[in-house]
Amino acid sequence: MRHWTLTYSSQTQALLWLPMILLALVLALIGVHVFDPKARRWTWKALAVIGVGMAVGQPFLALSWVPPEKYMGDTGRILYVHVPQVWMALIALTLNFGASLAFLLKKSWVSDALAEASAEVGVLFGAVGVTLGALWAKPTWGAYWTWDARLTTAAILLVVYSGYLALRKFIEDPEKRATWSAVVGIFAAVDIPVLWFSVKWWRSMHQTQSNPSTVDPLMTAVLRYSATAFLALLAVFIYQRFLVASAKRNEEVALPEALPAVGGTP
Repeated sequence: MRHWTLTYSSQTQALLWLPMILLALVLALIGVHVFDPKARRWTWKALAVIGVGMAVGQPFLALSWVPPEKYMGDTGRILYVHVPQVWMALIALTLNFGASLAFLLKKSWVSDALAEASAEVGVLFGAVGVTLGALWAKPTWGAYWTWDARLTTAAILLVVYSGYLALRKFIEDPEKRATWSAVVGIFAAVDIPVLWFSVKWWRSMHQTQSNPSTVDPLMTAVLRYSATAFLALLAVFIYQRFLVASAKRNEEVALPEALPAVGGTP
């Protein structure tokens, strides 16, 4: 296994640390957003600015600054979008698992709204990630799709969570919908570690996960940069979708109390 020992100029060395600094900033903002409700009026806006700003600069870094992949050439540059998209999907769906479990342990409409939001955003990122993976597979594998272990478990994940979202649409009673979907969300999460370890458990055309010691530092830096940009956007998407779900849940729960009692005057 090759280990990279390349040396770079002091300016490049400084740039290699930039993604880690930005990641620390994004994680700090997410932490403030979660634990300080009063700060949520501005933290999501700061995350949106950072995410959009980094996303604008990402194509330059991925297409021009970083060297081409040794075996795939410029085709391999799609990994700087494909891989972070899948990572974000797994983060969002893991959050759905946590929120679903929290709802069953302590009935909370906040947990239910968070579960709905994270599942929907997770499916969005997952669908984009799988689509980009298919586009990448055509020039490298010769086909857009093959029933490889990694691809199959990814497809199952998208189908199951799409079913989760469909279930939420078909059940009108808020409490039944929250309970049943929480159960589905917990069982669906079983596929998350299976997807992650599939390339190690079975023979797979998909490459195993790389690590910084076996990848050019510039490639690692750009991948971290891309992941940080999408993490900021993921947090914004989930929060905004959570607000929509919370408002809808409040309307549903308040509706019976707003109706006139039987025999009463309207």
